[in-house]
Amino acid sequence: MTIDFSQRVLIPAHVIFRELQGEAVVLNLENEQYYGLDDIGTRIWGLLAQSTSITEVYEVLFDEYEVDPVTLRQDITDLIQHLLDQGLVTLVDGSQ
Repeated sequence: MTIDFSQRVLIPAHVIFRELQGEAVVLNLENEQYYGLDDIGTRIWGLLAQSTSITEVYEVLFDEYEVDPVTLRQDITDLIQHLLDQGLVTLVDGSQ
């Protein structure tokens, strides 16, 4: 699946998120699996949860970190793809 940065990430109701000391634990209630996010993954999760597009997340992170733009784009894409594969997020058009 191609991830379009104009899309928006939604967190389904069956996913629970808790932050503990800068890192996160994510629980998928449908498959009863826990997932961990490091501090940067936790930051990205928080931005994805409140942003209207993935581009918005990219722009915030690009301003916050000294990182190559291509690397940042790939890292965001990889994380979102992993979250999608685990049923932790869904994608919708940015206008929704």
